[in-house]
Amino acid sequence: MNDRVFHMVAGAPTPVAPFSHAVETGGWILVTGQMPTDPANDAAPLPEGVEAQTRRVMDNLGLVLAGLGLGFAHVVQARAYLTHFERDYAAMNAAYRSYFEPGKLPARTCIGVTGLARGALVEIDFLARR
Repeated sequence: MNDRVFHMVAGAPTPVAPFSHAVETGGWILVTGQMPTDPANDAAPLPEGVEAQTRRVMDNLGLVLAGLGLGFAHVVQARAYLTHFERDYAAMNAAYRSYFEPGKLPARTCIGVTGLARGALVEIDFLARR
């Protein structure tokens, strides 16, 4: 297990807990779940509504991917976490889908949870492959 590389990406949001932005091993990249925080200002309020929060989360994930020389086309699996599953599922999907090429969506799991850090409505993590 000494082939692991722990990545902290300049310009990506400051982690809200003790973790790396991504861990890479054998061409696989596990991207830590991103919150809808402003990468330029950790103290800024979160965007209003799940669509805006999903876009911020996806933009933050894009920053991490880009920092590793990757893009959304490299994503093979995603996990999304929603605090208001029934209410926000459709709006989250609409925003999420727009980041991927039609017909090339990663495998995905979407989970309803009771809470997320900073009171966020959505968090998403990725598994990518070089």
